[in-house]
Amino acid sequence: MATASTAATFRPSSVSASSELTHLRSPSKLPKFTPLPSARSRSSSSFSVSCTIAKDPAVVMADSEKIKAAGSDPTMWQRPDSFGRFGKFGGKYVPETLMHALSELETAFYSLATDEDFQRELAEILKDYVGRESPLYFAERLTEHYRRENGEGPLIYLKREDLNHTGAHKINNAVAQALLAKRLGKKRIIAETGAGQHGVATATVCARFGLQCIIYMGAQDMERQALNVFRMRLLGAEVRGVHSGTATLKDATSEAIRDWVTNVETTHYILGSVAGPHPYPMMVRDFHAVIGKETRKQAMEKWGGKPDVLVACVGGGSNAMGLFHEFVDDTEVRMIGVEAAGFGLDSGKHAATLTKGDVGVLHGAMSYLLQDDDGQIIEPHSISAGLDYPGVGPEHSFLKDVGRAEYFSVTDEEALEAFKRVSRLEGIIPALETSHALAHLEKLCPTLPDGARVVLNFSGRGDKDVQTAIKYLEV
Repeated sequence: MATASTAATFRPSSVSASSELTHLRSPSKLPKFTPLPSARSRSSSSFSVSCTIAKDPAVVMADSEKIKAAGSDPTMWQRPDSFGRFGKFGGKYVPETLMHALSELETAFYSLATDEDFQRELAEILKDYVGRESPLYFAERLTEHYRRENGEGPLIYLKREDLNHTGAHKINNAVAQALLAKRLGKKRIIAETGAGQHGVATATVCARFGLQCIIYMGAQDMERQALNVFRMRLLGAEVRGVHSGTATLKDATSEAIRDWVTNVETTHYILGSVAGPHPYPMMVRDFHAVIGKETRKQAMEKWGGKPDVLVACVGGGSNAMGLFHEFVDDTEVRMIGVEAAGFGLDSGKHAATLTKGDVGVLHGAMSYLLQDDDGQIIEPHSISAGLDYPGVGPEHSFLKDVGRAEYFSVTDEEALEAFKRVSRLEGIIPALETSHALAHLEKLCPTLPDGARVVLNFSGRGDKDVQTAIKYLEV
């Protein structure tokens, strides 16, 4: 068992806090767009929080080549740079009302990296309350399932984030941000949620620390994740249904940002993924980096080396970045993210942002988005509420463009089959998000050499998805 300090310490990137971060530097050679209006000039009810850039393949190609030309040595990459950018991705596309809050948040984040009291408290809570470290479990029967006729095949290990308190990886970030909010003197917490796991984690830490909690959730997601809605309310949170737009995660995020603009002086927004304006993609990644740090340590203990392949599902991308971040510099370790292909990539009903998306701006950051020829957001679809998002974290967009990580997609049907397969082979019911990563093993394992060690981030348990699965599976 790792010591508490080993499990909990986060290390922000080497970039120092700077006053320059209060200014937005526009990326070079990108089409012009209309910036978000200041909240001072518009009411919160009409305030727009999303903006997209119309597609321009020539520009995207030029920027992609520029990134690659910067060098293929990951140790030389700035992730992010002093402007909160990963290559051309990321940044701060927000109203001026939020600039001070973001700058304050970044300064606090860096200061806490060397704050021994904060580190000690975080370590103790992650160990004694969350239950870290989570096991790295050898999935013997799943490994046997993918063994070839000649007896060869990869070895599959599951990083058991489903065993954390509340049943998913989301609690890592929620605990750390709640502690950060207390240091900032913010006693009102807001959050967005899709599958409900981040909402439950946020409601949990607010109950633990005595903070007011408001969760925004799409009405459609509230219906298919009724169990998590009840859990949030039982924990004392107010769950506000969002009926606008597609009534899913995108719209819940928009409403949470509107709330934050209006109440920024008293409120901290616990954003749940590696998305949004800087410093959130960096901060959420570093609070989840404990996943990868534990994985490296556990791999050395179990077989004396690194994993050969890392696999994780990708919606916004927090669980994947939590696993990947520790190994980005280890170029011999493959990193594979698995998106939601919904009814199929050619159906128009999917959430495969990195596979089918184009560069644009949504919820304060530049990344790949699902958008039409006019730059308008295309409604995503996934059977998994947590993957049903038209954007993705900017660092994932960067890792795709530089070729450091690979991204594939899995359909609803394939995810449901994996949901059933792993339940019966390993006695572990996976979340539908996690089931997408598990489903990709069907395509990945036949291509891997004998004895290759695969670590799959088992990001959440499937209790919350049983009612959804009942509608599609005969068992």
